[in-house]
Amino acid sequence: MKACDSCNGRAVIGKHHNNVPVWKRAIGMVLVYLPIVTLPFVFISAYLTYYHLILIGGENIKKLSDFLPDRASHRYTLKNQITMHGSFKASLSQYKLFWILNCTWYCPVSVAVFEWHAYLVKIVENWWCPFTHEKKEGYSDAKIDKSFWHIYPEDIVKLEKEDRDNPIWNDEQDK
Repeated sequence: MKACDSCNGRAVIGKHHNNVPVWKRAIGMVLVYLPIVTLPFVFISAYLTYYHLILIGGENIKKLSDFLPDRASHRYTLKNQITMHGSFKASLSQYKLFWILNCTWYCPVSVAVFEWHAYLVKIVENWWCPFTHEKKEGYSDAKIDKSFWHIYPEDIVKLEKEDRDNPIWNDEQDK
């Protein structure tokens, strides 16, 4: 189960947005863009993890491009981008370029990088630590053929049955 699966339902934002003072919303807008400064570190971390897996023999590992939406799948272009009337004079929501940069670049790339990185980290854990815990089923989107523990006959016998036979890190279970 993923962490978000334990929530009671949808996150509630829209019900209260118009009741939040404009100054608070403006601060919120600044806070959503500050993580841009962390993106280079997330890129570096993801690529280090990716190359770690390649260098230890990994194949068929998804690339960042597998997580990015096709540019042609975006509904709007700069020509037909819709905008909003801003809540205040300097509001960026009234500009097409603001929405294009957000909805075509910042958001999809950010989501893709974090999803790719999470996928890679799950592969790393499935490889090095094929030991079941309550959240491990959520790692099934990062299945591997064999874990590190499965490649040595003298070590596979040490595993509990549930760890030895788990299809997330043992492709023998697919047969």
